[in-house]
Amino acid sequence: MDTDSLNKEQRIMIAMRKTLAKIVRDTTPSSSLHQRPLKDDTIEDIRQCFNLISARERELAEAQGKTLNERPRYADEEKTTNVLKFKGYKPAEDAKEGE
Repeated sequence: MDTDSLNKEQRIMIAMRKTLAKIVRDTTPSSSLHQRPLKDDTIEDIRQCFNLISARERELAEAQGKTLNERPRYADEEKTTNVLKFKGYKPAEDAKEGE
């Protein structure tokens, strides 16, 4: 994602999301046999923070007319779609008017 084109609030949301994710990774035990260092209430609060951040990011994207469905693509990645143009094709609206 190009952070130069993002406004300050969007950059804050990204930084908060990444920081929370790092905290979760750092405090997650390497084995299920170890006890979790965070209390259940704290884990639930972190989940709520992630929900609020994603909701606000969605609102900001919608306000800019963007969608969050976009996924990064590699330059050498094969395309999964192929757009075809048909010569002489008329959309359904034009075809009905000509009848």
